[in-house]
Amino acid sequence: MSSCSLSPYRPIYVHINNKFIGIKSINLQFSSQFPYKSTNRKLFRNVSSNSGSVGLRTIVGCRVRTGVSSNDKSFDLAPNEDEALAPNFLEFITSERVKVVSMLALALALCNADRVVMSVAIVPLSLAHGWSRSFSGIVQSSFLWGYLVSPIAGGTLVDYYGGKIIMAWGVALWSLATFLTPWAADTSLLALLAMRAVVGLAEGVALPAMNNMVARWFPQTERARAVAIAMGGFTSGNAIGLVLSPILMSQAGIFGPFVIFGLSGFLWVLVWLSATSSTPDRHPQISKYELEYILREKQKPLLMGNKHKPATVIPPFRRLLSKMPTWSIIVANAMHSWGFFVILSWMPIYFNFVYHIDLRQASWFSAVPWSVMAFTGYLGGLLSDMLIQRGTSVTLTRKILQSIGFIAPGIALIGLTAAKSPVMASAWLTLAIGMKSFSHSGFLVNLQEIAPQYSGVLHGI
Repeated sequence: MSSCSLSPYRPIYVHINNKFIGIKSINLQFSSQFPYKSTNRKLFRNVSSNSGSVGLRTIVGCRVRTGVSSNDKSFDLAPNEDEALAPNFLEFITSERVKVVSMLALALALCNADRVVMSVAIVPLSLAHGWSRSFSGIVQSSFLWGYLVSPIAGGTLVDYYGGKIIMAWGVALWSLATFLTPWAADTSLLALLAMRAVVGLAEGVALPAMNNMVARWFPQTERARAVAIAMGGFTSGNAIGLVLSPILMSQAGIFGPFVIFGLSGFLWVLVWLSATSSTPDRHPQISKYELEYILREKQKPLLMGNKHKPATVIPPFRRLLSKMPTWSIIVANAMHSWGFFVILSWMPIYFNFVYHIDLRQASWFSAVPWSVMAFTGYLGGLLSDMLIQRGTSVTLTRKILQSIGFIAPGIALIGLTAAKSPVMASAWLTLAIGMKSFSHSGFLVNLQEIAPQYSGVLHGI
């Protein structure tokens, strides 16, 4: 018999009954003979001590996660080639992949802040120029003129070049257009409409790029949470734009928010280009453990950004559009976006004209639902990942989350028609938009699962 004590300063993790138990200091006794044979054996390369060495061939029933040492003893555990250990919560939130999706969340926050600022500015602009409400709608819709064109082309570019470079170009372009909006408004109405169309054109690549990056960086069991984090930034951008825009307007004039948000986008691009990569294997700071975990958990091989062939530039549109799952996602996205953009564009005007409250109050009432949506979206992602981890099929999980994301908001919007005060209206809208976020763990994640190589262009369609 030979025994050794492990160092209390470097904890190890023992895998027992599908659970990891952290141990700081233990005393192990190993016997060179075992009374029975086991098929679950992990090999040690060597066990050594000052007093000699013991050739240890097997240890039954436990798995050591990291190398351990003491003053006089050292262990070297051979890597397990068949599986990677699931990260705990602390490892997950401090991982490089979460840093990447957090940067995506910031980009999407800027995306919506730059978009929603016109929903606030349109009220004083309409008064200054004598625009009717219908013409104000035309001004706001100019954003969608560009947004209608770019998602498919942008999604194709995202799938070919990777999400990093396309997202950088998109943020840079829409930030520049936002920054130049004050100049365009002072020049002519046509210039203002054109500049807002450019904002929409550039922002059309944001969500396809997000989907592409999440598909490349996250295994299936974490994708709903990753999308929830990214979309949390997307919906938080609504709240940021609605709350800050009136404040900035009161301090720096009508066009103050356009300048501030535009400059913020340029700063984001600098950080993004220096701190991220399109794929995990090209990231200079990712740990070996995290990279192995991502690669082993992903169902299909990682697409390398520098190994695309020219033929893959043109996606197989006929094949994609011949599949019913594609059309189910298109219909779900159309219905989701209809409600999302109508509410996003008209909510401040709704509170201003229906309940006759001033612009700043209207912005606060409008911001509450989007803030709640960022929180409930993560709960939906967490629920989705938990269902999959516990054995529920991916298809059934997506259907459950999508059903919640449509039925509950529909009921809440019917309740909105009976609201008699801005407080009740905001409550109904908060419920509707909050539950709407469950769709992000439905069709939005499903894009990455039915066609992972073409998730960008599929989202664009």
